[in-house]
Amino acid sequence: MFHVNHEPGAEIHHTDPFAVPAGQKSGARRLRGRLAAPVTLWSAPGPAGLTVSSTLVAEGEPDRLLGLIDPESDLWAAVQAAGRFAVAPLGPPHRQLADRFAGLFPSPGGLFATGSWTDTEYGPVPADAGGWAGCRLDDAREYGWALLVEATVEAVDLAEETAPLLHYRGRYHDLT
Repeated sequence: MFHVNHEPGAEIHHTDPFAVPAGQKSGARRLRGRLAAPVTLWSAPGPAGLTVSSTLVAEGEPDRLLGLIDPESDLWAAVQAAGRFAVAPLGPPHRQLADRFAGLFPSPGGLFATGSWTDTEYGPVPADAGGWAGCRLDDAREYGWALLVEATVEAVDLAEETAPLLHYRGRYHDLT
């Protein structure tokens, strides 16, 4: 995933110099790029975190959460160790934070060194995220090139309604 940050002084390239040309991308990859996805931050005690744009909530008894994550990420190691994690939907002000946790923006001092964080038993969440869910890990399995994580939603804390940050065609977008 490559993101062009349009804030002054934040651009290095206007395009991803390592991107696969459109004609060489698989049909599934091109289809995935045309599906708008919410940008979330998953975090776990340790702390560890990862930007995830493939998160789905399924209502039921109990409520469940599914997501696709990188099986080699520090987040996955922390989730396995703790058996729990937090998921916070991100908003337009969180573009740089999303890039930092995706490994696309520098993080001197560590991923959690800047910004204001709320500590939860599930992992730290951005204090200004507007809400988060605490999840218990149920299962995980390889799914394509990712790891399909299945979890039970144990806690939901929604402070205020905030606009979502969306990922579409390789870039972040607002609803407005």
